[in-house]
Amino acid sequence: MFPVRLRRAAARFLPNIASANKLMCATVTCGALLACTPSYDWRTVTNNDDGYEVTLPAKPRSEERKIDIAGRSMTMRMQTAEAGDAVFAVGTVVLPSADPQLQRATLDFLQQGLARNVNAKPEARATQIDLAAGGRVLGSEIEVKGEGGEKRESRTIHARFVARGAHVYQLAIVSDKTTPTEQAEQFFSSFKLF
Repeated sequence: MFPVRLRRAAARFLPNIASANKLMCATVTCGALLACTPSYDWRTVTNNDDGYEVTLPAKPRSEERKIDIAGRSMTMRMQTAEAGDAVFAVGTVVLPSADPQLQRATLDFLQQGLARNVNAKPEARATQIDLAAGGRVLGSEIEVKGEGGEKRESRTIHARFVARGAHVYQLAIVSDKTTPTEQAEQFFSSFKLF
């Protein structure tokens, strides 16, 4: 029930308290629904240095770290955004050359590493990755579920991988549960290589 002063104020603007109560219930219900619904604020991010564009569900954060692949130290750059209970990430490994064997070793390293995070084995399947200028290149895709993290919590990882020139790309969604299909499709289909 509304406090007396709120009922009086509402009575001046609304025909009766019943209407005010209905309005208040509708407002509370809408607020509760919005609080429970993950917020996706999609924005296109262009990364000229790494040669791609992608749509992320929130303002991205960027970081960089060194990783060792096939006995070589390389740089991996990441752009990540969080929405709901999911992290959307694009990782780019900068290779010293466009050597196909090194590309393959890097793709395998990334796939195995993500799957290992949830104690799973990746079973990659082929997929197509769009080029900004038109056309497509062959990539791979995995979806793994398992327990990961310090608390051994259930995680789902859906990821795509592709090599182009001296770059290898990893697009991943990591979540406590399966990300809604339309949100995953929005993310993966928006990724285009230059």
